[in-house]
Amino acid sequence: MRIQRIQQGDHNQRSFELLDDDGQAIPVVAGFLRHLRARGCSPNTLSAYAYDLLHFMTFLKEQQLTYLDFSPRHAFLFLEYLSMLPSRKSAQRLSLVLSTTTDEGISTTRLSGASINRTFAAVSSFYEYLILSGAFASRENPIQQVNDPAQVRVSGRHRPFMGCASRQRPIRRSVRVKTARRVPRPMDDEQIGKLLASLRLKRDKALLLLMLHGGLRPGEALNLQLEDISYARRRVIIRYRTDHPKGARTKSRTERVVDLLGLDPGKCGR
Repeated sequence: MRIQRIQQGDHNQRSFELLDDDGQAIPVVAGFLRHLRARGCSPNTLSAYAYDLLHFMTFLKEQQLTYLDFSPRHAFLFLEYLSMLPSRKSAQRLSLVLSTTTDEGISTTRLSGASINRTFAAVSSFYEYLILSGAFASRENPIQQVNDPAQVRVSGRHRPFMGCASRQRPIRRSVRVKTARRVPRPMDDEQIGKLLASLRLKRDKALLLLMLHGGLRPGEALNLQLEDISYARRRVIIRYRTDHPKGARTKSRTERVVDLLGLDPGKCGR
């Protein structure tokens, strides 16, 4: 099985298909990915979910199961399968990581805990889609969820839509991997020097200062337009856009206002 990337029109229209061993699209997965695309999910989300379901379908094939046979007891086997699965991405961590060697002799690392939890989230969403579409209507989601009262005690972690009047309670998946929240790693002097040396244009320097002082993501800075910038007020409006000619997208759909009170516009081009 493999993932096929499909380019539709411009750079902003990318979709993905999960192909079986015969090179044919798996219908139930194709329907789920179309559902995500119709909901407006970004191409990065579609790609991540497609590869997560590739792991899931490969596991089902090795266990001689179908997606209809998958049950909560199989979730523990799936967790063991993912924990032993090699990742071909290079590890970018300051601490020691567990590495292994593939059959081809390639040294690689294992999937991180965050990647495993994301895979379980993708499989859970996949079964929610099957239940709503009627393909799995007579059964519950095999990726079971339980109440998580600990999140209620953490301020700002769980905020129901109706506040205290809501009966909604936080839930979490019963099978998951514990992950550590690491602080951002600062760049060393050599990396900063190389970054500054690569800035040839005043535009690039202005974008870097804007990201530094305003906390903008790269996609947010690249999608800025002239009407989003108020030079007199030193104010930038971050709007959600998906029409960048090179396919750059803003990650968040929440539009916000950023005041750059500590940034002198006259120094951006120096």
